[in-house]
Amino acid sequence: MASMLSMAVGAGFSYGGLGLRPSRAGGAGTQPRPRSAAVVVRAEAINPEVRKSEAKVVDSVVVTELSKPLTAYCRCWRSGTFPLCDGSHVKHNKATGDNVGPLLLKKE
Repeated sequence: MASMLSMAVGAGFSYGGLGLRPSRAGGAGTQPRPRSAAVVVRAEAINPEVRKSEAKVVDSVVVTELSKPLTAYCRCWRSGTFPLCDGSHVKHNKATGDNVGPLLLKKE
């Protein structure tokens, strides 16, 4: 088994390090390496350069055949109701300084 396991979590988030070592008791299994647990999470902006002068980037598209008068679609990839927006971009924007917002489809 590998001595180091590194995993990527979502877009722009990562952590690494699950150390395993062979058993000293002569067994073939592996045991977790005794150490303090440390996880490093690094948040990265989704929008590195598009319209950064705006407080929040929101685009509107007029569509004539929608069931609701206004539907917000996620563009930050963090929504729990994806592809619909649930406001998760607010927390992401505060954490990263990004300005991503939803795509709004309006019924005409």
